[in-house]
Amino acid sequence: MKLQLFSLLFFSLINLQAQVYSYKTKQNGKTITHRITMDDTYVVETQYVVTPAEFILTRGGFYTKIANVISVDFEFNSNFDKDGLKQMELEWSKEWILLSKKPKDINGKWLMAGRMTEQGERRRDTSGPRKTMKFLLDGFFQWIAYNTETFQFFGSGGGYYTTEGGKYTEHIEYFSRDSSRVGAVLPFNYELKGTDWHHQGFSSKGDPMHEIWSKRQ
Repeated sequence: MKLQLFSLLFFSLINLQAQVYSYKTKQNGKTITHRITMDDTYVVETQYVVTPAEFILTRGGFYTKIANVISVDFEFNSNFDKDGLKQMELEWSKEWILLSKKPKDINGKWLMAGRMTEQGERRRDTSGPRKTMKFLLDGFFQWIAYNTETFQFFGSGGGYYTTEGGKYTEHIEYFSRDSSRVGAVLPFNYELKGTDWHHQGFSSKGDPMHEIWSKRQ
């Protein structure tokens, strides 16, 4: 029996990387969903209410892990003006529900690198502190716009996605700027070109777009 428990715990901790998890808490009469998205080096925690749709906060950055404790140095924290947090520890528990689906070819952290215009590619520097990053992992996505130096937060949204035959479709589950967008389904064409991801379709506002995202190492 002890061997079985040890094996289960060991298996859980070894696999506490490159996964998407969820758990729920209660606060002020609200049921808050915590979405944890983590690859081998980076983790994002986002909190939101499903019904009625409400965005609570998002925060994330590079992490280290000892046993089941994850120590995060934030690159962004949407609640920074209120709590001033630049670091945090997350502790895995059996309440975390594994959500990860089959790995996709677009898994990764992607930085907004430019757009296609009538004049051709218009690139921008991705090394500066002002970033827009999209984190895709095992069927789930989140974009975050932020400044790593000032900790300014400009917005975020996310949910789950599907890919099939060059089509990428987002299903929005939370959106910091406008909760009325929750439930929207946004289809795009996508193509991987080297370390670039070309993403073409219409924005949540209905505007045509052809974005270029560069894979973050």
